[in-house]
Amino acid sequence: MLGYYSKLSSEVYDMDKYIGLSFGDVEFYRERLADCQGNILEPGVGTGRILIPLLEAGYQVEGFDVSDEMLKICHRNCEERGLHANLFKGQMESFSLEKEYEAIIVPTGTFLLLHKREESIKALKNFYQYLSIGGRLVIDIFLQTEFTLDRISTRTWETRNGDVITLESKIVEVDYINQYTIAHHRYEKWRNGELVRTELERFPLRWYGVEEFRTILEQLGFKNVVISADYHYEKYPTESSEMITFEAIKL
Repeated sequence: MLGYYSKLSSEVYDMDKYIGLSFGDVEFYRERLADCQGNILEPGVGTGRILIPLLEAGYQVEGFDVSDEMLKICHRNCEERGLHANLFKGQMESFSLEKEYEAIIVPTGTFLLLHKREESIKALKNFYQYLSIGGRLVIDIFLQTEFTLDRISTRTWETRNGDVITLESKIVEVDYINQYTIAHHRYEKWRNGELVRTELERFPLRWYGVEEFRTILEQLGFKNVVISADYHYEKYPTESSEMITFEAIKL
């Protein structure tokens, strides 16, 4: 089985979504967590694009990721800025810890990588378990709008040392009943016209309806669910292209 976020894809992620880049999400999360005095957990921490500015603002944030390569880059990004973060390898649906958190955050749609419904429900139950009473979950999802099979798209990046990384991606499976797509990604690194590394990646994505996801959170025990679009608090989504944020409380 092909994995995801291996060496090349993690390198591309760090270039494409570099530390300091914000889609409005960095400011939004910083504001929504402003009254948070305790520990914050970020599952799927990636390269630290959200974690690092929160640490710099004085928040007590730690994170985990399923990808060793992502964690390696996140450690490096923290060290370059003189920051210390508790980072560890883990999976959303199965992590086990010995403390609770005042907030758990899952920005940028990372949660949708859990494309099997049973895994996503386990993850949400896990988040609920490790929140303290009164703690909040803040989680982003987005809608799927592209379902064309085998249409190839291509992107290119240039690294600091002049290497070129290309990405060819295409959707190879759409499961309308279970609400997910599978894409195949081919990463290639070129140096002076020669191919020096290649990776194949299987990239799953799940989708939810807006009210469907609210109902799931409420059925799992979360209260006071607030829905926001494109990082405008309490602005209900009106466009399929908007990022959708759910904030919910454990009471």
